[in-house]
Amino acid sequence: MTIESHFNVPFIAAMALREKQIQQNYRPIIAVHKWFARRPGTLFRGLVLAEFGERPVDELFYEANEFPGRRVADPFMGGGTPLLEANRVGCDVLGRDINPMAAWVVREEVEHLDLEAYGEAVRQLVAALTLDLGDLYQTRCVRTGRDAAVKYALWVKQGHCEACDRQFDLFQGYLLAEDVRHPKNVVVCATCGELNEVTDLKEPGACSTCDAELVLKGPVARNKCPCSHCGHVNVAPFRKDGPPRHRLFALEYHLPEKDQPGRLFKKPDADDLARVAKAERRWAATAPTFVPDDPISAGDETNRLHRWGYKRWRELFNDRQLLGLQRSAEMIARVNDPRVRRALATNLSDLLRYQNMACRYDTMALKSLDVFSVHGFPVGYVVCESNILGIRNGGNAPVGSGGWANITDKYAKAKRYCDDPFEVEVAGGRKRTVPIRGEWIGEARPGSRTREVVIECASSTEPLGVPDGSLDAVLTDPPYFGMVQYGELMEFCYVWLRRLMGHDFAGMERATARHHDELTGNDTQGRDLAHFTEGLATVYANAARALKPGAPLAFTYHHNKLEAYAAIGVAILDAGLTCSAAIPCPAEMGGSIHIAGTGSSVVDTVFVCRATGTTAQSGLFEDAAGLTPIIAKDVADLRAAGLKVSDGDVRCVVFGHLARMAIWNLRCAGWDKGSDTKWKLLRFVEAMNALGTLDEVRALLDKSVNRSPSAMRSDDLFANKERADVVAF
Repeated sequence: MTIESHFNVPFIAAMALREKQIQQNYRPIIAVHKWFARRPGTLFRGLVLAEFGERPVDELFYEANEFPGRRVADPFMGGGTPLLEANRVGCDVLGRDINPMAAWVVREEVEHLDLEAYGEAVRQLVAALTLDLGDLYQTRCVRTGRDAAVKYALWVKQGHCEACDRQFDLFQGYLLAEDVRHPKNVVVCATCGELNEVTDLKEPGACSTCDAELVLKGPVARNKCPCSHCGHVNVAPFRKDGPPRHRLFALEYHLPEKDQPGRLFKKPDADDLARVAKAERRWAATAPTFVPDDPISAGDETNRLHRWGYKRWRELFNDRQLLGLQRSAEMIARVNDPRVRRALATNLSDLLRYQNMACRYDTMALKSLDVFSVHGFPVGYVVCESNILGIRNGGNAPVGSGGWANITDKYAKAKRYCDDPFEVEVAGGRKRTVPIRGEWIGEARPGSRTREVVIECASSTEPLGVPDGSLDAVLTDPPYFGMVQYGELMEFCYVWLRRLMGHDFAGMERATARHHDELTGNDTQGRDLAHFTEGLATVYANAARALKPGAPLAFTYHHNKLEAYAAIGVAILDAGLTCSAAIPCPAEMGGSIHIAGTGSSVVDTVFVCRATGTTAQSGLFEDAAGLTPIIAKDVADLRAAGLKVSDGDVRCVVFGHLARMAIWNLRCAGWDKGSDTKWKLLRFVEAMNALGTLDEVRALLDKSVNRSPSAMRSDDLFANKERADVVAF
């Protein structure tokens, strides 16, 4: 069996689509630590089963599978999804990534953990932190007078007036909470700062405290803001020296039992401000040993922080956060069990994304948005600080997000999943958890065959270090040229983790998570499309040499620009491979903040490449007319999976097939890999355009039926039915 003949698009696409909506419910393993743009585990499980299994994928999916002796590699392992899925079904795996945080995260995902010892260490840690810091996260309920736990502290940035030398608030708007998860809208009074519950935002009325008219629009607009004291119009970033200052203006707090629906909000009182001042005094008296002092280097993402005056990573945290993180690190460093200590260090690293002054508050969902919610470093005017301890309800479940309770609960669930993985089956509109007994994630387990797991922090432009012709598959999710700047983003966590574990700890030798050989487009580093293409070609050539004859290199890819597909096409051709299939599958969540409203696709193309093999005759085409029924079938398969296919999805599916066919044609015509890279990229784009353009395919799709592509059925348009005849290469 092979991927080309046995991958079931509607079945796997439906699974992947559901997984991406609530990925932690389908693959709890991702909660070990944040990583970016994780592809669905169900997708890679489907690829492994299609390539190595002996029966249809939909029959094998909910059964325990074991493929001993198979060896799978991932040269761009990132968060480790392909490796985890291959390891789970008994394959030996080799993973490599140039980012040391990737190596750390994947090792934590795979390595066994004594959950009882871990749970006891967590209880001791949280108890000690509560005793030490708990009073700093308390407040008094304005309705009952009872003590309550601060859930979120909301801060507004303050500008420095260049005219009168005074501080002023930088509100873009005064709506704090919408009436979605709270009975009424909550509006901050622009005059006195009191919080007001409002029914109609069109007529918000007057403030309940000072009687001033409530307004929704704040003074900040188009990077300008008048000073509230003298009226002088200041320009962003509204600062004089150093990073911006913040003022605490609101709290969301929690009572175990409350007598009204919705959330609890208040304007901070004198006691709340005194607690902030106490934290500042305690931090001023602390000699920090685990808080990094590393500078923020220039970069495509980090330059935004520089513009706001941030020069060192520690400046992205307030004093209460620094105090909590320092105390946490001190306690973790004293844990005797090295495996448990590494687990807690991983938790601290993951906790950082909520414990900083770049988190925002979602006014609809009423929760903290972590620093990486947009795959960058957002600098918002209103900042959300989470309770570092976390809060639990009467059932011991975490309330809110961003505290130790949340991070450790998710981590423990992730490691339990390693021992007892499961799948979620949907039948008749109902979900059912199906234990897959006999499968597990890890290197060793009593009574089971030991599996080889090799995790390396190195550039995959270097040979993989395995004999030629020894790999059964290379499954990967490569960088998408100019997408996420992993090195810059993970530096945020790496400097803390390295400080805690020590620079002499294995994997922590490098002073930075960045590397000049990263395969992403980066203007600051001068890495262009040619650099990306040459690096990718070297990686694929290394993979091709390591693969057994006819074994697959399969990878996911999508991009909004046609030119980005030229890079992967040139890389495949330079590696001496042919693309035998281009399979569509959902890989993103449509509601993700970083892609919502951008017109981006949620659909990846899985490019299946081999040095030798066969491809379906019906998949070959010469022009847009020949491509149209192929696209129609893919669209129908995605619709059958439950996806509302967008124009962006159609675009990426079309680009995927144009790239596949261009590879086929250029290989047949003779490919000179020694030519100049920029010339090869131009030649590849010309080959894609010669086959047809996106507009031509869309026009033909619209002409075929008087409906949008997302409404098409395969039996309407797919004239080239699957045939048994294949073409060898």
